[in-house]
Amino acid sequence: MLQIRHRRTLGALALLGAMGSLSARADDIKTVFVIAMENHNWTQPANQFTGGIQQIFQNPNAPFINSLVNGSAFAVINGSLVNISQQTAYASAYHNVLATPSGSNPHIHPSEPNYLWAEAGTNFGVLNDNDPFKAVGGTNQNTPLHLSNLLTLAGKTWRSYQEDTDLVPDGAVFDNVPLPRNQWTVPIVSLSGKFASGVNAYNGSIQYNYAAKHNPMVFFTDSNGGNNTTASNPLSGQYAPLQQLASDLASDTVADYNWITPNQFNDMHTALTGGYKGLTGDAANIKQGDDFLSQIVPVIMASNAYKNHGVIILWWDEAEGDGVALDNADDFNHTIGEIVISQHAHANVNGVPYASPVNLTHSSDLRTMQEIFRVGPPLLGDAANATDLSDLFAPGSFPKKP
Repeated sequence: MLQIRHRRTLGALALLGAMGSLSARADDIKTVFVIAMENHNWTQPANQFTGGIQQIFQNPNAPFINSLVNGSAFAVINGSLVNISQQTAYASAYHNVLATPSGSNPHIHPSEPNYLWAEAGTNFGVLNDNDPFKAVGGTNQNTPLHLSNLLTLAGKTWRSYQEDTDLVPDGAVFDNVPLPRNQWTVPIVSLSGKFASGVNAYNGSIQYNYAAKHNPMVFFTDSNGGNNTTASNPLSGQYAPLQQLASDLASDTVADYNWITPNQFNDMHTALTGGYKGLTGDAANIKQGDDFLSQIVPVIMASNAYKNHGVIILWWDEAEGDGVALDNADDFNHTIGEIVISQHAHANVNGVPYASPVNLTHSSDLRTMQEIFRVGPPLLGDAANATDLSDLFAPGSFPKKP
């Protein structure tokens, strides 16, 4: 009986997705790139630029990110100097999921529950960072009600680009060279170490650090293909090493929805051994992530996929305590970064990017993806209760009510 109900659910979702996709307009957003960053507040009440966790807004170690939002971001794109800030808007009141002004609410931490939430509008009760098929405490989910599955059912494409995956083995470690496509796998197991040869293209280090907890699609049976770490996994083509992104952009073969996760150094999570560019601790973390974004964002913007109604979303997973006694990262005094780069972004105001005052969370992103790609109903989990991201976009950039 449960199997019959499951098939009926899938059939209904597929029909609704197909019906929704028929009404797409030529000028709607077509391609989305989410770049997932880690563990920092956009603003916080104390220790803004000192201590173990610093805020990003106006931080001198995040010059690229801050140039995006203060109007001074320029990059050479396809041979021309482009003011990226003219295509940027950002949120000034983006908070942890379920946050309240006082912080008296359920706390959705650490990282993995937030990535699950970004995909399904709930953390399924998960409050750890376990790999999906860990022998004890694995967190794999067997529901069809999540974004990448709805995209598939509606005939839309998705791909997860993950740094430090599908690398050529070299003894007990790896070379920083990606395997050929026919040897790609679904990266359901985390790994870290030092390259036997090669260096990271973004930070020049020999360290690698892939974390499955930062890869939302990998936690669902219908988007991970089950507990199969070999190239025979039928869904291995949905996951690509980050090196493949440049090639896919150049050949215009990226997916409709692209989730991009840097390794745990380039996403601001962890400092490289020995520091970075003379910095240590959280200053190094922030600088590592800022440098990564300054390199990858212009590459995406140079692509046909971006220029043909694309959008880049810079997304941070969760707020953090700023080191003050009785500090509560889940109150409204702590905000999270959320930056939109697109020709569809809200117009600049008085010469600088628009700062939306609307209260937003990861549920807002999820609802927005369902609206952009017209997948659903149902709205997934808490997305049904959320305000979408439309305030960050020009009017009419995407439809409402999937």
